[in-house]
This record gives sequence, structure tokens and C-alpha cells, in this order.
Amino acid sequence: MLTVTSIYASLTALVFLTLSARVIAYRRSNQISLGDDGDKSLLKRMRAQANCAEYAPIGLILLALAELQGAPAIALHLLGLTLFAGRAIHAYGFSASPPVMGLRVVGMLLTLTMIGISALGLLVQAIL
Repeated sequence: MLTVTSIYASLTALVFLTLSARVIAYRRSNQISLGDDGDKSLLKRMRAQANCAEYAPIGLILLALAELQGAPAIALHLLGLTLFAGRAIHAYGFSASPPVMGLRVVGMLLTLTMIGISALGLLVQAIL
């Protein structure tokens, strides 16, 4: 069972759904069905959503692998919380008008830290 991963996958999915809803609502209200139509506000919303779609899956895969390998629950929660916080903070900073670069940076640092620690931990576990 992947109980811990399920928690953070669900929370991260809610961030993604929120970002998706922002894109859909903007498209509907501005009658833009395909692409960004040169609309910078739509492009920003689309990139916030895409950024989450690009980074969240690898973090969740690594979290699931760590859980399957029997990592301690506290480590899994710390990794999951780091990923979720990173994605939520980055999304907020990216989506704000004007964007808050400091939050974007913190969000990416948290996300990349989680990915790096998870990858190294799994690698060490596999080798030893």
C-alpha cells in the first residue's frame, strides 16, 4: 500500500486541478479555444499548469518508489510535504499578478531538493 504517497499525490493533484481550472475559466471567458492566441495572461496560466505537470510526476514516482522500498514514514512525509509545498508555492508565485519571483524560486528549490534527495536515497538503497 502506498498510503503516504497517496496523500501527497492527492494534494498535488488538487494544485494541478486548481491551475487547470484557471486556464479553462480564462479560455471560456475570453473565448480562446486553442493555443494562447497571443494572450500573455493565458500563456502565464498555461505555463503555471504545465510547470506543475512537468515536475510533479517525477517527484511522485520517486516518493512511491521510496515508500515501496520501505523508507521511514517520517522521511516519506517530509519528502511529500516538500514536494507539495514546492508545487503550491511555485504555482502561487507564478500565478500572481505580477508574478512573485521569490516564491517561484523557493517553490522550485523545494521541488528540486525533494527530487534530488529522493533520487540519491533510492540510488544508495539500490547500490547497498
